[in-house]
Amino acid sequence: MYRLTVIKRFAAAHRLVNYQGQCARLHGHTWTVEVSVGGEKLDSCGMLIDFRALKELVGKIVGELDHSYLNDLHPFNELNFNPTAENLARHIFYKLKSLLPPDLTISEVRVWESPDVCASYREDVIP
Repeated sequence: MYRLTVIKRFAAAHRLVNYQGQCARLHGHTWTVEVSVGGEKLDSCGMLIDFRALKELVGKIVGELDHSYLNDLHPFNELNFNPTAENLARHIFYKLKSLLPPDLTISEVRVWESPDVCASYREDVIP
């Protein structure tokens, strides 16, 4: 199994609803999104997928979030679906899953809120 990882960044504001603490107030982050995809077969050039192509796919999703107020965007504008790093990772995972070629799988999506903390989403069960 081969695995590739690309990283994209975007800036966006959010606030956490029904949260007691500083993050209940409007604030922003420069978010870092780290996406890993996997597969078993390489193409005729010896690539799982061209890094450029993968970055473009991730860039489409991140571009929709960039310089926005996340709470106003679907699905974060729905009741009880805060734009946390956890929910962002899940959102990006499923958006990307719908864009990837069928022979590739997403291993993991990590969303970094700062250089020190991140959340990840993947479909396997973590013990």
